[in-house]
Amino acid sequence: MQLGRPVVYNEPVNVTTVIFLMLSYRQKAGFVNRELSNSLPPPLFWRNLTEMGFFQMANTAFLCSGQGAQYPGMGKEFYENFPQARQVYECGGDILGVDLAKVSFEGTEEELGRTAVSQPAIFACSMAAWEAARQLCDPAAVAGHSLGEYAALTIAGAWTLEDGFRLIGARAAAMQQAADQNPGAMFAILGSDEGTVGQVCEQTPGYVLPVNFNSPAQTVIAGELEPAQAAAATLAEMGFKAVRLAVSSGFHSQLMASASQQFAQATASIPMAEPKLPFYCNLTGGRMAPGTDLHAYLAQHIVSPVRFHQEVAAMLETGVDTFVELGPNKVLTTLVKRNFKQAKAYNVENLKTLEKWKATLA
Repeated sequence: MQLGRPVVYNEPVNVTTVIFLMLSYRQKAGFVNRELSNSLPPPLFWRNLTEMGFFQMANTAFLCSGQGAQYPGMGKEFYENFPQARQVYECGGDILGVDLAKVSFEGTEEELGRTAVSQPAIFACSMAAWEAARQLCDPAAVAGHSLGEYAALTIAGAWTLEDGFRLIGARAAAMQQAADQNPGAMFAILGSDEGTVGQVCEQTPGYVLPVNFNSPAQTVIAGELEPAQAAAATLAEMGFKAVRLAVSSGFHSQLMASASQQFAQATASIPMAEPKLPFYCNLTGGRMAPGTDLHAYLAQHIVSPVRFHQEVAAMLETGVDTFVELGPNKVLTTLVKRNFKQAKAYNVENLKTLEKWKATLA
């Protein structure tokens, strides 16, 4: 946490509790016989208060990158410069039985394009970026795009990092199997409104539909390979831009129905808790309601549309005006900048971008 910046108390603070903590830390640090005014609590005291939520940045939300943003070498600088980030990759490797650092840093684009590889690699990159970013501030809210929701919920305390990797492993395996059985494609359609995109999909023979509502002028379609290609070609002929995504099937569609069922069975015993931070979700485009069954939510999430634009708008309505993307590339950062001119957006994917964001906190 950067103490040079004014902090905001999101919740009422029990002053007695704070003083007790200060004295406890002073005693542990050998300050017990000094006047309170003669010494400050040690850094660990402030870090613990931050982790307890006393010093959240009330206007900052963290966003976590989704699938398709991967690239060889992502996360390497965090791994090399932050011990906590290195531990993320070691944890993932132990849980999944793969050298996660090696495949992330040395894997080819083709290797990283496989769902079973890209999902844990992107999750690890986002969590490594979080370990670097959390030293500057804690967010007032979190969200993610598709796969990114798992990193966001890990940050929010819905489960441990170890269980996060177990969930990602189960999700990636189930979706890879479904993708192998049901080949498909996804295209980002740029410049068209979602109504036009939906109409073209309805008129295209075969299974294809809009699945990601990223902005008023960017909708992602998914479906069986030939229908998806046909719909993309039609939209391109109408003057819109169609970009094929680096994924192996039609995610967030019924092509993933078997993956949803397999994932639900494989993860039923993994413990989940109420998020400790406001979490804005893809399914509703708003803040997740208290008491939501996360097991059921995650299974449904695999076959449901992503309402990213709507959830960013919902966060802005609460007073959030700064968004920090954690993970590879800057897809979400660009979406926020282009579509919400009143908001500030930064991405944290390496040391350069971390320092750039850090400079704004001075």
